[in-house]
Amino acid sequence: MPIEPGQPVPTQTRAALPASSLSCPPDAGPAPHLAPRSGGFRARLCTGVSLCVLASALMAAPTLARAETATVAPAENRDQKTGQPQPGSPQASPEKSNPAKPNARGSNPLSAIDWLATPAPDPGLPGTVLLEPPVTGSASLPEVTVTPLTSLTPPIGLVSPASTGLPVDLWRGSDAQVLARLLHAIPVERSPAMQSLMFTLLLSETRAPAEGAETLLLARLDRLMDLGAPDPAQALAEQAGPTRTKARFRRWLNATLLTGDEQIACSTLQRQPHLAPDYAARIFCAARLGDWQTAALLWEAAQALELLSKAQLDLLDRFLNPDFYEDAAPLPAPKHPDPLTFRLFETIGERRPTATLPRAFAAADLRDIAGWKAQLEAAERLTRIGALNPNHLLGLYSERSPAASGGVWDRVAALQRFETALQTGSSEAVAKTLPTAWRAMQTARIETAFADLFADQLARIPLEGDAAELAWRIRLLAPTYETASHEAPSGSDQAAFWASIAQGVPDMARARTGRDQALAAAFADGSEPPAELQALLKDGQLGEAILRAMILFGRGADGNLGDLTDALAMFRAVGLEDTARRAALQLMLLERH
Repeated sequence: MPIEPGQPVPTQTRAALPASSLSCPPDAGPAPHLAPRSGGFRARLCTGVSLCVLASALMAAPTLARAETATVAPAENRDQKTGQPQPGSPQASPEKSNPAKPNARGSNPLSAIDWLATPAPDPGLPGTVLLEPPVTGSASLPEVTVTPLTSLTPPIGLVSPASTGLPVDLWRGSDAQVLARLLHAIPVERSPAMQSLMFTLLLSETRAPAEGAETLLLARLDRLMDLGAPDPAQALAEQAGPTRTKARFRRWLNATLLTGDEQIACSTLQRQPHLAPDYAARIFCAARLGDWQTAALLWEAAQALELLSKAQLDLLDRFLNPDFYEDAAPLPAPKHPDPLTFRLFETIGERRPTATLPRAFAAADLRDIAGWKAQLEAAERLTRIGALNPNHLLGLYSERSPAASGGVWDRVAALQRFETALQTGSSEAVAKTLPTAWRAMQTARIETAFADLFADQLARIPLEGDAAELAWRIRLLAPTYETASHEAPSGSDQAAFWASIAQGVPDMARARTGRDQALAAAFADGSEPPAELQALLKDGQLGEAILRAMILFGRGADGNLGDLTDALAMFRAVGLEDTARRAALQLMLLERH
């Protein structure tokens, strides 16, 4: 029926229109029976078409494809009344419709909305993320362990861990104050094996505990000076940084005063005067560097302000003004001089003997400014504690002919005759000179140094009788003890027991004394360190455990046989097998206890 302008389209007429009838071919106008008489209906119809297209775009992909590829039936194939396609038209027969032509982008149909055709981005998560089981069975908060982060101190030492066999974290877990007390208290004078182990601990490249690193470093420096080793103490202080604290600088300065390298320390003190331990050091170093005016000014200030004692001022006055005291009486000798006082007396020509001074002062006698006799006595003293290389001692013994007789001169003469006999290769000459030389070494208590020097040469000389027995015992004290243990000259039970100790498999049946039985028990299968030392090892406190074992060995050597067994068992448990064997052999062969 005709529609008047302004009259709304009947509802049933719009609802009856199928979706396909809303498509408008670009080259065909609306159906003739729907031609409007005014522009209002055409605008409303286009609006309805747009809504329908939007609704149809939200359908499934196949529906979108069919909507885009459908061909609108021509107007002549539509029913004039209803607008429906007539039978036989392409839309009435979907199965006979032509296939869709591919679009310009590809074979897939275009979407009415671009983002619907865009694939979702790959989140990069594995496909099993959502299949993981729950990580907790409750909503309670997990327990959290808090460990404070501390910076590790740099390792300090002169010998690498690869050479010593000790780990860098040797002191881990121990209290620095406890370690310092142990280092100071361990007795090593009577056991060369313990002396060697102590030097290894002091000089090995190790890292101090996080707290108390300075305390442990100062304890190491003090122990080296106590053992008569100012040269290693100076080198260790220089590696650690001698100018970082006043305490380090003071120990470094003392070491250089005894080794003769005070020029380096004085130059440093001139650049950083705040490191000076006292005014005496500043006065000495200023004069040592040639700045006499500054030295005199400092001396006058120290006198006016009473910063130094009268004895120190008098000594420094003679050092600064030697011409004024040419005919003056010598100054009273101090009972306990420090290294600076010792050097000042030496500078003014009143050198003090070192025999009654601490062991570190003996190193000052090794310089060329000391006489040969003083050098020999100092070398024997330092060799006795293990602070001097035996080759240095041999060089001093062989330097010249003895100037007199008695004391050190008799030892020099005996060693020179024995060395000459070795060079000749004569068994008779060696057998004649060896006992005398050995007694001389026993008097000086430097038997192990003698063994280190001559054990290999003695092994190549064929000897018999007592000389062969003595040579074999000397070889057991040398580093090649295990090789010598297979060449025992006699089949006595005592010699066999010594050989078994050298091999690490002692025969309990051949142990004669209680001490021998204690030594054999330490090397027996199943021997273990005492419980308190095992607890330290379990906590990783290896260094402290070794120090405490050294204290036990000292007690065991004095007669506490239980401690002797525990100490040697401890050394073997931590891999110090060589130390354990040499300590046991020295305890039996040196007869110092």
